[in-house]
Parts: sequence; structure tokens; C-alpha cells
Amino acid sequence: MSTPRLFQPITIRGVTMKNRVCVAPMHQYAADHGFATDWHLMNIGRFAAGGAGLTFVESTKVDPRGCGTVGDLALWDDKFIPGVKRLADFIKSHDSVAAIQIGHSARKAKRFRPWEGGKPLTKNPGVDEDYWNAWELVAPSAVPASDNDPTPRALTNQEVKDLVDMWGQTAHRADACGFDVLEIHGAHGYCIHQFLSPQANVRNDEYGGSEENRMRFCCEVVEAVRAHWPDDKPLFLRLSVEDRAGWGIAESIRLSQKVKPLGVDVIDCSGGGMQGSPTEFSPHYGYQVPYADEVKRGADILTMAVGLIVHADQAEEILNKGQADIIALAREILYNPNWPMDAARKLGYEANLTLVPDQQAYWLGRRDATAPEVVPSTFGRS
Repeated sequence: MSTPRLFQPITIRGVTMKNRVCVAPMHQYAADHGFATDWHLMNIGRFAAGGAGLTFVESTKVDPRGCGTVGDLALWDDKFIPGVKRLADFIKSHDSVAAIQIGHSARKAKRFRPWEGGKPLTKNPGVDEDYWNAWELVAPSAVPASDNDPTPRALTNQEVKDLVDMWGQTAHRADACGFDVLEIHGAHGYCIHQFLSPQANVRNDEYGGSEENRMRFCCEVVEAVRAHWPDDKPLFLRLSVEDRAGWGIAESIRLSQKVKPLGVDVIDCSGGGMQGSPTEFSPHYGYQVPYADEVKRGADILTMAVGLIVHADQAEEILNKGQADIIALAREILYNPNWPMDAARKLGYEANLTLVPDQQAYWLGRRDATAPEVVPSTFGRS
């Protein structure tokens, strides 16, 4: 049997992924004053050892003001490099491409963790006073995220330019950590998405007003990041391709066409976040895959599909139809960190055990040889 497309390598610039399975960036809210903890190593390590070709570290902040919660991971200073580098090193040691997403929450910053209610913080939750005092709520415009949210301070024109530079400097640190893929977070109602949005951005300088002006911050961030990110390493951009709040597929295609010549290689196609959750649109299997398909065709750029991609045959079909080039999993791979190996077996890929470390492959191979009648639990009832 030929190798399923999901398990065929893909090369972007100078980086080759052993398969098309990506572990999407997922906030863990587990950092200590921005520093990586043992939880991050355990969490990202299980995915790297599970067989994915590309493993993302969660959205890591470029600015203290950009932290969504007290648990956000940081890379706005060199002091954070050793802890984050440990994550990149571990991912690479298990033959997965190490990737990191960098971002800024802007007006959606300074909140309780989601399982704590997610509401705005009104008093110091126990962090150092210096950390707390530096945590100012800023945004493109003085427009709150909702009627129940505080009003952020609008960034001055010079502060916008300074923030662009912060993204570039964080990209430089990500390279120093050893990551081989970088993603700019431009989705889910966070900073870049706020600049893009006619609802959140009511500026009257060169960063607001027309669509071109609202795209300017994103384009300048891409240029700053690419200036500090090696030419042989891929750059991804995550977009809320459709937010149902004034930014949609047509706008996303036009932006993708602008950032491709600036050095973006892949558009990570998500949705929502400007009003509520990214999954507010009655999600169903593969509900965001059409976004990846339309951006891929409309902008002639590689895309990554994400959003309730759960089953192996579902992922394989997306690739075979040419709807996307990479498949990203989030909650399903939280449920089953060995999803790539499991999917390979279900698709009849005989080399499925080569995806995982010898410590796993040896014992699973022994079971297959000595008890071939055993059906893995993920295949259903025995």
C-alpha cells in the first residue's frame, strides 16, 4: 500500500516535516511569571513523542502587557530563553520539528484563567508588584472587548512602532532557542486581529481607517519578524479567516496575498474570537476546513487546517482533496497524544511504529507479534 498523504513528508524552505500532522499551539496558562515550568515540558513532550511532524509551543508573549493571564509564557526578555529552549530541544530530540507561536493579547489581556471564569482581573492575584504594575491594558483603540470589559488605553503611534520591534526581537529569541518554525498569532481577537478589525480599530492614523491601513500593523510585524528570522526557516501566520464581525474570507485572502511576498509561507486558518469564542459558530467536524481551502486557492499559498479534525480518514480526505497542506490538531491530540501513530495504523501505514520513540515502539511491536488478536482501545470495543 502506498504511504497515506498524511504521512508523506513536506518541505518548506529548509525544513522538512516527517508527516503532515501538526500539534496546534494550545495555551496552558502554567508559566511562573512568564517562565516555563515542568508542566510545559511534560505537556509538549508527550506530543513530540507521539509522532507528530510539527509540534507547536503555545502562544508566547512579546510584551509584558500582552499576557492574557498570569500563566502566559514569555519571551520578551533574554532571561526566558533557557526555559523555552529546553522545550525546543526536547521536541527536536524526538524527530519532530520544533515550532513556537508568538503573540500579544492587547485588550483581551489581564484576565483570570478560563477555568477560573476568564473575567478581567481587578486586583493583583499574587504576582510580584513589578510584574503587576507593568501589566497595562493597551490596544489599537480605546474600545473594550465587550460591555463588561474595561476600556484599554489606545497605543500611541510610536508605541505601535515599538510593539512591531518587540515582535521582531522575540523572533530573534525564538531562533536562539532553536525553533525551526515560527508562527505569528494574528487571530482569535488578539492584538493583530484587533488592528485588522473595523470594529476594534477606530484609529485615524496610518494604522486605522482603510483596510490597507488596518493591515499595516500585521504587515510591519511580518517584516520585522522575517528580518530577525532566518531565511531557511518557515514563517506561519494564524488568522481568524472569518470572524463575523467585519473581517471575513475576502479580507483574509487579500491579506494573505500581501504577506506572502513579505515572507509568510503558511496561513494557519482559524476563525472567530472578535466576539466570544473561536468555536462560537456551531462547530461540527472540520468546520473551519473551508477557510483553509478558500485561502489556499484564493491567495495561492500553503494553508494549515484546524478545527474539530478528529479522525484519521477525515484528515486524509482533507489532504487528498487539496483543501489544505498540513493538518493541525488541538483538543483531539490532548485526548490522545499518540494520535499520529494511531492514525497511521488506522490508515494501513505499516511503518506506524517508526513514528514514536524506541521505548514505545519496542513494547507495542512485541504486543503485535505475540498477541495479534489484540485490538487497540482507540479502535472501538473488542
